[in-house]
This record gives sequence, structure tokens and C-alpha cells, in this order.
Amino acid sequence: MNPGSLPLTQRLSRREFNRKTAGLAGAAAAFSIVPAHVRGGPGHTAPGDKLTIAGIGVGGMGFSNLRSLESEAIVALCDVDLEYAAETIAHLPDATVYTDYREMLENQEDLDGVVIATPDHTHAVISLAAMRAGKHVFCQKPLTHDVYESRLLAQVARETGVVTQMGIQGHSSDGVRAICEWIWAGLIGEVREVDAWCSLSYYPWGHAGWSSEWSERPSDTPAVPEGLDWDLWIGPAPMRPYHRAYHPLTWRCWWDFGSGMMGDRGAHTLDPVVWALGLDAPTSIDATSCGNTPEVHPLSAIVTYEFPARGDLPPVTVRWYEGTRPPRPKELEDGRRMPDEGGALIKGSEGTLMCGVYGDSPRIIPEEKMRTAELPEPSLPRVEGSHEMEWVRACKRGEPAGADFAYSGPLTEICQLGNVAQRADTRILWDAASLRVTNLPEAQQYVRYPAREGWQLPELGEVP
Repeated sequence: MNPGSLPLTQRLSRREFNRKTAGLAGAAAAFSIVPAHVRGGPGHTAPGDKLTIAGIGVGGMGFSNLRSLESEAIVALCDVDLEYAAETIAHLPDATVYTDYREMLENQEDLDGVVIATPDHTHAVISLAAMRAGKHVFCQKPLTHDVYESRLLAQVARETGVVTQMGIQGHSSDGVRAICEWIWAGLIGEVREVDAWCSLSYYPWGHAGWSSEWSERPSDTPAVPEGLDWDLWIGPAPMRPYHRAYHPLTWRCWWDFGSGMMGDRGAHTLDPVVWALGLDAPTSIDATSCGNTPEVHPLSAIVTYEFPARGDLPPVTVRWYEGTRPPRPKELEDGRRMPDEGGALIKGSEGTLMCGVYGDSPRIIPEEKMRTAELPEPSLPRVEGSHEMEWVRACKRGEPAGADFAYSGPLTEICQLGNVAQRADTRILWDAASLRVTNLPEAQQYVRYPAREGWQLPELGEVP
């Protein structure tokens, strides 16, 4: 079967879905990669059962990820901006340093896995290269920059059998697991409606040194800073001159590089919603945006997803608010605040569940209903330690990690479909099997962004 014709996730019964996504012991991957230190990789000196790991994109969030992995053997660091990555390089002086991930993958035969924390637009090409090289992959959220890339990475992860994980730390938390357990136990009844939000905005675009012109592109062309390989930073995106408005840190607001709040916070906040409700592909997505341009993400937006029934579960409407927040729920007591930066209101026929950005601090509201609820016994395994170490243990055991690409690929598709609708600024109808917007042909260009010459990705089903 052509992988492009597969549904967003395998059609599972509710029981099968819960068992699959819970990541229970015994759910083995197709095959496991034998650690390089067992294979006797050249130059490898890692003691005991440590994984040999490389960081790719280590100047920002990548440094935080690597700090959580210091019990393992971090043998290589790769970043296109050696000045920005200088603190990480100094912190790990024994690691071999590279600028080009392709050179690193070719030379570091001792690698077991890689941690990718580059800007969104390079996630797919790097993850694909690493998986094809037989490396386990931990990739920061959102998994990819567009819908097509998410489908492709999920396919390649399935075919190669490497252990994968997307960096949504809430997925490994007790809070997200409690949300699933409470909903599956029927504590809030039948769920047909969800409001999720992030009240933050990227404005001003480009952040520090902002210019009003930057809702388009900066017109000045400063010199590329020493130590930065701008051609590698641009990667598959259309070439443009370097500017501080893009790098470092400020790339998220630009359509060519980032995925906006939908990919930044949506990947976190929609995670417990998708997991607990067993959501598959939406059939329609409707967006209304404020301040959206061909260059930058909007100042604010409301995106409405319609999800069909799943077995004995009813259809669900999910509304995503960014740069704003949903109406205050009537169940919330006077004087009690909604989570400041964002969260979710999961509305059932017998109650509403409220949580924070990462699925944290879940409560049934009003609080009186929470106090009298008969909470179920925990049924999902709790994760010991960090989200990164959950991936390490899965690599060593040859088991799927909790937020593997089989799960996080479809989750990212949902987020990126919100961006497709935002760019179209209207309602789109979605055929997941064919990866097609069926009612608005001009929106199809946002499902799969064109890649610069030399950076193109293969077609589905054509990955060697």
C-alpha cells in the first residue's frame, strides 16, 4: 500500500488505542539498533551501557536537552553558529565539534542517537538523514515545518525501526497521564468540545531591535556574523540575506522558518487533548487571523477544528486561540484565574477539565466537583526522570518512546493544518488519505513547502 494513502493514524479500537499510546512494556519496535559501543564503533570509548549521542543545534534549547542527557556519552556537537553554541561547546569540551550535520553523520560512526534542536524548517531534513543512517532521533517540537514532512518522518521511522521521540516534555508528565485516565474513566462524561489557547504573541516581529517594516522583510543587509554559516542555516528555505531579525531566537515568527504559536505551544497544549480523546485527522479547519502577512505569523488567531466520530466516541470541536484566550468558563469560580500563558478546557457532558500549557495542574472545575470526584487508580506507567531520559531508556530496551514519531507525526500534522488554515485565513476541507485540501486549491501550497535546490525531500514511499 502506498504510505500516502494511509490514514493519519492506524484505525484502532478505543482499547487498542489506549494500549498503544500508553507505551506499556512489551510493545517492542520493529527492530532495535545495537548500541555503537557493543558494535565496537571506531574510536568509541563510552563505558558500560551508555548511549553515544550527538547534539545538532546546541546553542539554545539543544543545550537544555543535552544537560538532561549528561549521564550518557555526548561525543559530538553540531551547530551552524559556533559563536552562539560556544557555551555548550565549552561545557562539553571532549565532544567533537561540527558545523555540517551531514559531515558529522558520515564521520561519527560511533553514534547511537542524535538530539535535534534546530529551527523548525530544518527538522525534517536532519531527522530523515539521521534515521536513514540508523540513528535514534530525539527531535524538538514541532516535529516538522509542514504537514507533508510529518507524514514522511512517521513513515521513515516506521520503516527503519529506530527509536524516536518529539520534545514535548509534558507527554512524560504525571499531569497528562492523569488527564487521560480521568477522561477514559468517564469523570467528565462525553467530550464534544475543547477550548485550548496560548495568550502570548510574537509581536514585535523580530523582537529586539524591532522595526515596523519587519511585518515584511528587513531591507538592510548587515554582514553575516563570524562563525555563522548562513547558507547552512537557511537550509531548505528560500535564500534571503542574513539579518538579526531571523537568528538567533527570533525565527519562529517567520513563515519560512517557524511554525508560530500553533507549532510552538500548540504541540504542547493539544498533546493531552489528542491523546486522551484519541483524535485522528480533522475533516475541516477554519481560521480567522489578525495581523497575518505572507512573511510572518499572525498577531492573534482562532482556529476551529472539526474531528469526526471515532468508534463509540462522538465528534469533537476543538478551538485553538493564540494571542488571546477563550471565554471564561461558567464553571470557574469567581476570583479564580484561568492559566495565564495558556492551557485547555476539555468540556464533557458531566464536567469540565482545566489544565495548563503542558497538561500541568489538571483540575475538574468547579473545585467542589474536583473534591468529590472518585479518581481512578493510575493505569498508565509513570515516567521516571526527564522526557529525554525516557527516550534513552526506550533506545536501550528497543521499545517505542512515549512521543515517538508514530504519535507525534500525526499530532504535528494537526498543528500544521492549523497553520494552513491561518495562511488561507478561511475554512478548508481536509482529505487526510491524499494529503489534499479539497475545497481551496490555492491552500495546497502550504501543505508542502517547496525546498531549495539540493534540499528536496523524497516522495512518500520512495525513501531508500
